[in-house]
Amino acid sequence: MKNPIFFALLALIISSCGETKKEESQAELFARIDSEIKANSKGYSTLKEATETIGHRLTGSTNGAKAEEYTYNIFKEYGFEDVAYQTFEVEAWARGDVSLQINDEDIKVVTLGHSPIEANVTGEIVDMGNGLEADYAANPDAVKGKIALAYINILPESAEGLTNLHRSEKTALAIKYGAIGIIIVNQVDNGVLLTGTASVTGELIPIPAVCIGKEDGMALKESLKTKKAIAKIAMANTSNVIKARNVVAILPGTTIPEEQIVLGGHLDSWDLATGAIDNGIGSFAVIDIARAFKANNLHPKRTVKFVMFMGEEQGLLGSKFLVEQAIKNNTIDNIKYMMNLDMSGNPIGMNAGGKLEDEKFFMDLGAAIQKQDTIYQNTFSNKSGLHSDHQPFMLEGVPILSVNSNLDRSIYGCYHSDCDDFNLVNEGHMTNTARFGTMMLYSLANADKLPATKMDSETTKEFMIKNNLKEKLIIGNDWKWEE
Repeated sequence: MKNPIFFALLALIISSCGETKKEESQAELFARIDSEIKANSKGYSTLKEATETIGHRLTGSTNGAKAEEYTYNIFKEYGFEDVAYQTFEVEAWARGDVSLQINDEDIKVVTLGHSPIEANVTGEIVDMGNGLEADYAANPDAVKGKIALAYINILPESAEGLTNLHRSEKTALAIKYGAIGIIIVNQVDNGVLLTGTASVTGELIPIPAVCIGKEDGMALKESLKTKKAIAKIAMANTSNVIKARNVVAILPGTTIPEEQIVLGGHLDSWDLATGAIDNGIGSFAVIDIARAFKANNLHPKRTVKFVMFMGEEQGLLGSKFLVEQAIKNNTIDNIKYMMNLDMSGNPIGMNAGGKLEDEKFFMDLGAAIQKQDTIYQNTFSNKSGLHSDHQPFMLEGVPILSVNSNLDRSIYGCYHSDCDDFNLVNEGHMTNTARFGTMMLYSLANADKLPATKMDSETTKEFMIKNNLKEKLIIGNDWKWEE
């Protein structure tokens, strides 16, 4: 006679085993991630501590080295066993004294990065409008032996359809057309001054480049309509070859560890303030996402590399070095995606750069995130820009991912300026970056099939052209395709 108690126990054991092996659904996983991060997010608190105890994070400075060590130790604290410095040599630039006189009147001014070690020039100011190629082409000799004046953005009265250039690209054009100096007018009210590199290569430029406030600049532009102005620019800076370090924490993949997903943000900042927005909110969100992977026991199929890049502000130096090493070591094809957080926050959607094969992947992922919180609007775009750490990866055809942010636009007025401090940071927005960013990164790293693959050289070229990046890449000596 069969024992009914025995079979009842056997059924219970089988049932229990089935429950143990039951896979967690995406919704359950996202809910678990969401709850943990909302309860334990540390991005805001670690950024606060860093800004208070370190200050700015200029590459090559003592502060920069302290920031590298700080983030290395945090990765270790969060449980990462494989954390390493990736050391590279850079010619680190640091500002010294600067003065600007216009018609013998002192003007509030700040030096732009990679200006000469020493400069003392006097010349007539020529208003070059937006400082685009077309502005110079209309009168090629206009600034020869003179000082160019250019607005940092596109002037409101300009013709429609113009594409703006980076300050470094506007400086390169001034040099190309023979200027002996350039004055860039900021676009932010109340005399805010902007710094940032004026070099497209990360090397010293041959002419002094400075920025003045919007009000001074607009008054100068108006006066130039009726009379000449003579500027005297004097400056002294320093530049030395030093060593800087990317900080890389690695989470090995489970089934296809040779395939890598890179999540990065630049740790370095300019030195006028503490770089809380640029790029504290991005880089410290990367660290918080790394924490969330460990805290939630997330082990995707692919290897994830969390990277704190240094040298971004001085010419993408850290990310260029990482890519160069991957090419040298024949591992560039292992990098399947690069996700970049630069001044990113409070995501409402995603931007996927590259030649997409499966846009639905991102739309479905966004819909799943939206079920956790309708703050996330599931917007989507497929475009690419320059001048952040995704660029070296993108030029090698690596698909890129970033978030569509929903931040208070007023904080960007302090971009690269002396007001970029921690008081601008919104704790909830940083937490949202960690919440949604963790879901995005895990889903990408654990996908059965990625939504895009590495583009070949010709496809990459066409993608650059499609995104109106060819002219900018040519000016920056980064256009690698022969015509």
